[in-house]
Amino acid sequence: MNEPQRIVSLLASATELTCALGLGERLVGRSHECDFPAWVRELPEVSRPTFDIHGSSREIDEHVRTRLRAGQPLYQVDEARLLQLAPDVLLTQTHCEVCAVSPADLAHGAPAKLGRTPLLALRGGTISEILQSFEEVAAVLGRAQAGAALVAELRQKLLSVSERTRALSRPRVACLEWIEPVFAMGNWGPELVELAGAQNVLGQAGVHSTTLPFQAVCEADPDVLIVAPCGFGLERARSEMHLILAQPGFRELRAAKSGRVFVCDGNLYFNRSSPSLFETPEILAEMLHPDQFEPRHEGSAWQRIDGVP
Repeated sequence: MNEPQRIVSLLASATELTCALGLGERLVGRSHECDFPAWVRELPEVSRPTFDIHGSSREIDEHVRTRLRAGQPLYQVDEARLLQLAPDVLLTQTHCEVCAVSPADLAHGAPAKLGRTPLLALRGGTISEILQSFEEVAAVLGRAQAGAALVAELRQKLLSVSERTRALSRPRVACLEWIEPVFAMGNWGPELVELAGAQNVLGQAGVHSTTLPFQAVCEADPDVLIVAPCGFGLERARSEMHLILAQPGFRELRAAKSGRVFVCDGNLYFNRSSPSLFETPEILAEMLHPDQFEPRHEGSAWQRIDGVP
């Protein structure tokens, strides 16, 4: 296809990638979740969730499970507005139907004219697959050289952190992607922990995050506990940390006893397969190796939970 002039992104990661490739000025529409860079919030929204996203983590989980059991979509696309915006290309994802708009959401009554609009989907549940997807999308958007340069830069970021942590002690870390119920972070999360110089004790790389009883956290008994809920910024995540602290057995965890319990901006730095994800190994290293890494992201990307133990 020719280099697009009008791009609509239905995925926060794709919006960020588009901007990183130097095509931000060609964005004409966005999803309700697209919020970075901050200026993209001024673009027209072309999607919305079909459930209340402002409730507690428990309420959100119940809404999602109910709709999935009923075979109902989690997101609704404003197809009339899409037609009005007349995009040359639509950007979406195929990795997780819960986290963001997917091609399936476009299938619900999409007009024939919209169906002819080229659709590019980011994919990948590992760091390697994410980077490959960046290059593939960049090539289709006519920015192959910019895509290759971006991927090389991101790889260097990972290498820089991994080299600095290679000889350090490796604490045992548990990362949680949801609060109620508890989810162990999967996908690329375990890889990020390893790059930051630690051992991941819950969740499996390349596999979707899974729910588990808090007893599993107690049995793993990590040196460090990190909570980064999917879609929650730092303040919203912190507002529910009392639920973790109230879990039976929490106070007996090594992480709790040593005061190494942290809450993070999961929305931007842990759950989104965007260029910002490649800041995360350094963010983790700040928490895991404070004697070696300056706390540059403290207060914006992460906070230590006060009063523990």
